[in-house]
Amino acid sequence: MIDNYDSFTYNLVQYLGELGANLVVHRNDKITLDQIEALAPEKIVISPGPCTPREAGISCDLIRHFAGRVPLLGVCLGHQCIGDVFGGDVVRAGRLMHGKTSMIPTTTVNRFSTTSKTRLRRHVIIPSL
Repeated sequence: MIDNYDSFTYNLVQYLGELGANLVVHRNDKITLDQIEALAPEKIVISPGPCTPREAGISCDLIRHFAGRVPLLGVCLGHQCIGDVFGGDVVRAGRLMHGKTSMIPTTTVNRFSTTSKTRLRRHVIIPSL
């Protein structure tokens, strides 16, 4: 797991550990791509953090380097980094929506098995594709 200096990182470590994952945590500015490559990760999680993708240490470079070879999961800032790397614009939302539900329009393409159009948006910085 890449820790983007967020206290929620260790909640994720605990939850994933309860599911059987054996995680190693590295701060986003304390490890290199070569060092990560030497670890031969089977999966990589990029944590939340208090900044933007461009300020997230190695996170975006890691995504570019490992995309398509190692499964990647981004949570909050990590998700924004993935969006940024693949051409999305990460922009501030017009209103603070931290932890509030809002209607988000969906397309007719069913990527997720659900009939509800209510989605939870938790952050004020959102990736836009």
